[in-house]
Amino acid sequence: MAASIELRLTLCICLVFILGFSSVSALIEGLYCGIQSCYDVLGVSRDASKAEIGRAYRQLARRYHPDRYQPGESDDSRETAQQKFLLVATAYETLKDEELRKDYDYMLDHPEEYYSHYYTYYRRRLAPKVDVRIVILVTICAISLFQYYSWWSSYTEAINYLMTIPKYRIQATELAKQQGLLNRTKEKGKNRRSKEEIREEEEQIIRDIIKNKIDIKGGYQKPNVSDILLCKIILFPYHLCTYVAWYFSWFYRFTIRGEEFGDEERLYIIRKYMKMSQAQFDSLDNSLIETFLKQQLWIKENYETYRVEQEEEMKMKMATDSRWKRYRRWMKSEGPGRITFADD
Repeated sequence: MAASIELRLTLCICLVFILGFSSVSALIEGLYCGIQSCYDVLGVSRDASKAEIGRAYRQLARRYHPDRYQPGESDDSRETAQQKFLLVATAYETLKDEELRKDYDYMLDHPEEYYSHYYTYYRRRLAPKVDVRIVILVTICAISLFQYYSWWSSYTEAINYLMTIPKYRIQATELAKQQGLLNRTKEKGKNRRSKEEIREEEEQIIRDIIKNKIDIKGGYQKPNVSDILLCKIILFPYHLCTYVAWYFSWFYRFTIRGEEFGDEERLYIIRKYMKMSQAQFDSLDNSLIETFLKQQLWIKENYETYRVEQEEEMKMKMATDSRWKRYRRWMKSEGPGRITFADD
């Protein structure tokens, strides 16, 4: 009988302890208003509207604001008033936001979810104030502008270089004369221009002809808006669908039906064997590309033979190059791996 009474008493004590612990743990130190209720700090009920919360905050802010503090008006010291003002401001920031208030009410109603409250609080607290999508969009736009500016600078540099080569200047000048751009009659009177102005106009005409007539490929080609990062991301679904359609067309034509490769398909296979991008492959001379087709390098065996021949040719050039010989002698006698000791 005594044992039964003792067991019941123990269960009651445990139950009271659990309930008491749950009610106390509903307010967690370091979260929101700490161990005080944000509603009690502002002196409002849990059903208070946003207007009532704002009204209560303004009244308490006027009372505890450090700039309005007067030593004789209240029993609180300046430090105490400042701490109360910070607590009032925290309570207002918590309850004025609907989502934050909803999280706070959930914490009060579910004190047993201790770690979940920590996660929810710090997730909102550490979340960026600016929308991540806006940040990503601005970053992509900045990268795209830098790409276009860099490509245009490279293209301008290539045009300036071509302007200094006599071969292209002579061809452009002859073409300008045929089009009547350099054979204009001289102006007289007030319309007469100086030699410097005429020379600048002729230089601009030659530059325009070189821009329009010379096809620059590779890294110095004329920039295209569709090649920047922003346009590539926007057009990615289109390019993906195009690639899938091209892949199935390739599989159907050359794997199932067994059609012969055309020049375009042969060059594509050669480029893949050489592990070159489209821009790198386009920068090659047309005569070299024709040599690839004549040697039938789209066939794997022919390409392997060509690759071995190129490696052997490169080794022979390096063996006969005087600079390479000096480098080998230096590596053999005084290279970075050699250790010497100075005499005492």
